[in-house]
This record gives sequence, C-alpha cells and structure tokens, in this order.
Amino acid sequence: MGQKKLIRFAELLQFPNVLQYPSNMPGQWKEHFMDDQPITLELACGKGEYTVGMARLYPERNFIGVDLKGNRIWVGAKQALNEPLMNVAFLRTHIDKIPEYFAPGEVEEIWITFPDPQLRMSHAKKRLTHPKYLRHYLKILKPGGKIHLKTDSPNLYAFTLKVIELCGSTPQIALDDLYTHKDLAPELNIKTHYEGLDIAGSNRIHYVCFTLPETGVPDCDAALKEWVFQQSEAGIEH
Repeated sequence: MGQKKLIRFAELLQFPNVLQYPSNMPGQWKEHFMDDQPITLELACGKGEYTVGMARLYPERNFIGVDLKGNRIWVGAKQALNEPLMNVAFLRTHIDKIPEYFAPGEVEEIWITFPDPQLRMSHAKKRLTHPKYLRHYLKILKPGGKIHLKTDSPNLYAFTLKVIELCGSTPQIALDDLYTHKDLAPELNIKTHYEGLDIAGSNRIHYVCFTLPETGVPDCDAALKEWVFQQSEAGIEH
C-alpha cells in the first residue's frame, strides 16, 4: 500500500465525520448530527462529490456518503471538514450491510450516482438497483422514500427501468438524456469525477427517480434473470 493511502487511512481514524463499520447506529444518527434533519444517503459515493454538493445546496438536510474505499471517502470527508459542512458524514461499510446501520424509516432518500454498471450478465446481482439491493433499501427508507439513479450506462438505465416494472411500480422521472432538459433540479447538475470520465462512451447521462411498493419488493428475480438472458441473446448486453 502506498504511503499516501497509509496517511489517509490514519487521518480517517481522526475525522469526526467518518464512521468506519460502526456498531449500534440504527436510530442514533440524530445524536451524531445533533439534530433531526432528514437523511439522504449516497451509495457507492466514491469521492463524495454528490454528498458534499447536495449538502451545500440543502443545509436543512443531512447527507451520508457510503462506500467501502476509505481512500476515496477521505477526499469528500476532508473537503466537508475544511468548508466546514456540519450536515455531512461518511459511512465506510459494504452496501449489502446497509440495513445494519439505519432504523426502519430513518432514511428519506437514496442516491446512486455512477455506480459500476456490472455489465457482465453473470454480475447482474451486483448492480445496485437489483431487487436484492432494493429489499435492503426498503428496510431503511421512510414510506414513499425516493431512490435516484444517475448513470452514463444505457444498459444499467434500461435494467433499472425493467426492475421498476417488475416491482409493479412506475418511475416518477425517467430521462434518457438528462442534460437536454431545461429547469433541472440543482442537484442534477452536480458532476462527479466518474461522470467526467464518460466510461460508457455514450456521451449522455441517464436519470431515473422512483419509489418502492410499500408492500415490499416482489419475488421477481427469476423473471429479471430471464429478461437479462433474452437481452444478451439478442445482442444487448445487460
């Protein structure tokens, strides 16, 4: 491990806005922030550009970036401390463990910004909008809590729309080419490091906002797997 990473990992231990695999956190975030402002999560937050950017826009809300990579979290956490932004925290953990850190209904919104699209068909269950993950989110979201996906991957966008359909829901917003639309909400204009890379080479950004059925995410995994297979057979890699 490089010296720079070692220094950052040591500093993370001292950052008051970074919690690494904490225990006994469900229901305790009010105490951490010392207020009862609504909580928004950014999952797979990377360097935390969205977490920090939204915290600047909405000081009346609290924002938590979640990622496993401490070296990346350091960037956003350091920036939040320097400004300072008291409504920002970072949680270092695995995303599939997220229900262990929040009480039911403790989270108001979830943002998923430029996650790894996991394009191989065999990796579909690793996509952060797969029903497996949506069941985790439903455990911590307040009723009607929104989930936002912003991605440059047309495949992940189409996959997510199919998941929403199989869940018996419809998107509140679905934009195939985000920046061609006027009067966007301020947070939609936040650009991350990964957005700038245009890894998908699609030269467009996709955005979808949706909610989950309060009755739960149905057992649609087999139907989704079949759809992914059919798309692959048709030469559309999902």
